[in-house]
Amino acid sequence: MSRRYVILDVFTDRPLAGNPLAVVLDSEGLDTDSMQAIAREFNMSETVFVAEPESPRHRARMRIFTPARELPFAGHPTVGAAVLLGLEEDAAQGGGAGGADAQAFGLEQRIGVVSCVVETVGEGRGRARFKVPRTPEYLGPAPDSARLAWALGLQPDDIGFARHVPSRHSAGVAFDFVPVGSLEALAKAWPGVGFPEVFEGDHPAAYVYAALTAGDGQRFRARMFAPGLGVAEDPATGSAAAAFAGMLMQSEPLGDGVHDFVIEQGFDMGRPSLIDLQLSIDGGALSSVEIGGGAVVVARGELLL
Repeated sequence: MSRRYVILDVFTDRPLAGNPLAVVLDSEGLDTDSMQAIAREFNMSETVFVAEPESPRHRARMRIFTPARELPFAGHPTVGAAVLLGLEEDAAQGGGAGGADAQAFGLEQRIGVVSCVVETVGEGRGRARFKVPRTPEYLGPAPDSARLAWALGLQPDDIGFARHVPSRHSAGVAFDFVPVGSLEALAKAWPGVGFPEVFEGDHPAAYVYAALTAGDGQRFRARMFAPGLGVAEDPATGSAAAAFAGMLMQSEPLGDGVHDFVIEQGFDMGRPSLIDLQLSIDGGALSSVEIGGGAVVVARGELLL
């Protein structure tokens, strides 16, 4: 059987940057083991399998796999799949490149229904935003600085800056957040022999980040390591950006209103990615989180399975 697939670069507006994503459009009849084997074959940080939605009110149902396991939710697959589905709908309706109105629809994921807004911005290009279906929760402190430094090839005094201290948060997928005091320390970070011992649990992943400009809390640079999930380093991690909203609530002096941040990721591995993160705060509490970014189609093909 022939099954269509599309490769997109996500959280970028140009090919061969951002985070690559494989989207299998004809996934009906594939079981979980087959999906996992296909994800290993693509060997990207995530592969998406698109099927008919359970509710006609939604655009599609999707499952997300790393090379090693299935995820209940992930950001770059959501943005990439949403842009692709928007482009295909635009083409089906005869819309020209960049000429379609914004589309709003729901994508069914294991975490729940994710609400997306998509805009076509050119041939094979689009932008998407989605509302994170679960606001971040604090899961407790991360390991101490000495252990974190050992696991990441750093020095203990590299860990932390201003009010940012290591801790663990989740917006559906858990991450250990490790702030470092300089871009130089961020560039040196890499999973060492102690990584599996220090980063444990159901989703052993370290999100290491630094403030990009002194005195400006609105822009950060980050790296995400998850070798136990088959992802040595991820060029862009939307689910981590969603959980990072909890870290920002903990560490930044944010008042009521809407706050926009930009997260740079993938720069240290030659896959520059830009993730838009928006927090809405009401009465001192985080009321909603949105993630956004661009995506570009770079390849189409068939799986002969």
